[in-house]
Amino acid sequence: MNTPADQFPAGIEVCDCLTPFGDAVATAAALLAGRRALELTPVLGRDGGDLVPLALTGPMDESLPPRWLRSLRRLAAGIPPAAWGAARTPVVVTSSNFGVGSLYAFTRDRDVRHLAHGTPFASVDLLRNEFGWGEHVHVFSHACVTAHLGLAHAARLLHAGLADRALVFSFDFVSPFVAGGFHSLKILNGALPAPYARRETGSIGLGDGAAFAVLVRETRPFRLAAHALYNEMFHFTGNQPDSAGFATCAASIAAAASGRRVWVKGHGTGTLEAGRLEAEVVARQFPDAPLTGWKGSLGHTLGSCGLVELAVALAALRGGRIPGTVGGAAPSFIDAVALAPFASADFDGAILTSNAFGGAHAAMLLTHD
Repeated sequence: MNTPADQFPAGIEVCDCLTPFGDAVATAAALLAGRRALELTPVLGRDGGDLVPLALTGPMDESLPPRWLRSLRRLAAGIPPAAWGAARTPVVVTSSNFGVGSLYAFTRDRDVRHLAHGTPFASVDLLRNEFGWGEHVHVFSHACVTAHLGLAHAARLLHAGLADRALVFSFDFVSPFVAGGFHSLKILNGALPAPYARRETGSIGLGDGAAFAVLVRETRPFRLAAHALYNEMFHFTGNQPDSAGFATCAASIAAAASGRRVWVKGHGTGTLEAGRLEAEVVARQFPDAPLTGWKGSLGHTLGSCGLVELAVALAALRGGRIPGTVGGAAPSFIDAVALAPFASADFDGAILTSNAFGGAHAAMLLTHD
């Protein structure tokens, strides 16, 4: 059964991200230039292992304090001052990794200080204390659609009259534990990802990434106009082979975007089956829309990808040019895959999608004046 997209529009007051390239403006510029942040790196950090494509902001092995804290301090400097974490200005924290790298570090050196921020709630408490947030902090974690869930939740809080402004804050940093897990599935291997390319072997890259957005009820030049969420609950890692999950989510957001000329920022990790299913559904639901994806450069920032890539999309729109699919190659699964940058002037909206293990799908409609 198809469900309508959640059409609770929210204005984007400010949004930024941090990747190995820098902030959203620097990241968009690097993607427009076709640069890759991914580099072949030992999968287990200082313990070595096979070389796999990782896009890192610093050495992968966890430190004390956790290596991600310095990066998040830098990112948080751009958040507008407010009583964040108060009842009317809640914070929504989204991640799929949280402090799992610290738990892995504890198993290696038995330093109990790692345990102070090794769990989701412990790492969020560290952020609350670091940034002075109040007690109204909501935490989400659902694999690679997590940031979408956080943004949709913030929009619902605003439209229910439960908040005046909402801060969505997301972070995922690669650890040997995370990289090793994906490597064991053989999708993180020695090849660089080629999103939407029709080739014999698929591969992904992983990347460090963090981002934030402040959402408000009032109209802003850029708005999240609708959200679509759907979960097949089909398999631990796979999707229904008939693409029903992709199709259901896409149909919902396409209805919300009716009458608009849109481009699509897809999930585009570089896997074969999911990439093909996603591309074919985009071609059916958005037949005139170019499809692009940036994980061939930034790597997969996991639960934070939806917000990291939203920030990059906003920076690109302000600059007037949308990055193409870095790392992609012909032949692609569909002709609409944009391998080169394109102008944004002919479009009045963008569909931003993410997909996750188990057949979870998410999409949002970004509109602008």
